[in-house]
Amino acid sequence: MRGSGALIGMALLAAVAPAAAQSWPQRPVTFIVSQSAGASPDVMARMIATKLAAPLGQQVIIENKPGAGNVIGAQAAARAAPDGYTFFFATSAALVTNPYMVKNLSYDPVKDFVPVALVTRSHQVIVAHPDVPAKTLAELIALDKKDPGKISMSVDGARNLAGVTAQALNKRAGTQFVLIPSVNINNGLQDTITGRTQTGIFSASIVEAHVRSGALRALATASTHRLVAAPDVPAAAETLPGFDFSGWFMVMAPAGTPGEIVNKLNGAVAEAARDTQVRELAPKLGFELDPKGVGSPEDAAEFLKAQLALWARTTQELGIEPQ
Repeated sequence: MRGSGALIGMALLAAVAPAAAQSWPQRPVTFIVSQSAGASPDVMARMIATKLAAPLGQQVIIENKPGAGNVIGAQAAARAAPDGYTFFFATSAALVTNPYMVKNLSYDPVKDFVPVALVTRSHQVIVAHPDVPAKTLAELIALDKKDPGKISMSVDGARNLAGVTAQALNKRAGTQFVLIPSVNINNGLQDTITGRTQTGIFSASIVEAHVRSGALRALATASTHRLVAAPDVPAAAETLPGFDFSGWFMVMAPAGTPGEIVNKLNGAVAEAARDTQVRELAPKLGFELDPKGVGSPEDAAEFLKAQLALWARTTQELGIEPQ
């Protein structure tokens, strides 16, 4: 009888879970953002949150937890109750950069989270001062090989996305670009605009206006495809096949969140991403939405797996160790 009681209890729990998911959410939902209020990821998250209110029937609140290179926000999200009321609007830095850069990381991107939806990608652009006699990445590579080690390249840190991209570029292309890590991205940008450094790697949103004005020349996106907003700028992969170092944003749930809730939120995010205001805002912030729409949670999980493998391989090739 005891065994029968246990089986009945398990059956009841199994029946209750889908029912609970169907009635979810019954109160406002929180999205943790590991960036400061007003930063591009925060602005994008807030727009998505606004558009989630209709399909979910509840308000989505943004809670900013910046600091420690995304660790504070990621840790808070990882430790949240898996009840469907706290999610993480995660950066690629939090999920695939930190695991290979931060020693004794306080969260595990695979064990502590469940992917919900890949929302947007954010692309980097390799730019040059107009005085540099190169109009494409291929020409810049050829220029360096004629006189190695003479071309400087601004990056906003040696161990973040731009810094690793520059190191990977040297490794793949056999170049000797001299990395110049800046105190912050604005300083590095000004160094390249004024010619103190000859080239640089920056997010598309930051350099767009300067490329339009002629203050900088866009040589390539650091990815596998050209930007919809800048189709004339070649992709680095056209010169170096497979070269892809993009940022991206993914909605993550704490591990243990019911699958029914994950699927329901995925559908809501997909609906939000189709909204006209969202699609108009994204490129202005330097983000790109997949024209085919938001994929499934399984698609997001496969993407995350591939990105983790890319960073594991890259950091090993470059000899980068967690610090």
